[in-house]
Amino acid sequence: MKIVADMSLYPLKDRPISDIIEFIEELQVQDSIEIVTNQLGTQLSGEFEAVTGAINHCMRKAMEAPNTMVLVVKYLNISVELKRAPSLTPPSEV
Repeated sequence: MKIVADMSLYPLKDRPISDIIEFIEELQVQDSIEIVTNQLGTQLSGEFEAVTGAINHCMRKAMEAPNTMVLVVKYLNISVELKRAPSLTPPSEV
């Protein structure tokens, strides 16, 4: 099953920018996922196991650091092309 995850990481103490960059860099080396990052968050797309596995792996690594963090993740159970703006109108039914 293909899914999309939209996530934002919020370090709550020192070094917030470097913590976010390290988290994203670790996500970028994970296999079998598409990743798009912008100013508001990061989106991952791929098979359920690949996306959730990448998030769990990277979050575990981030949570082992001494900084306190919050990770907000929203999951969507469809496949969408991340690098293209979404349509604001629903597809017409035939």
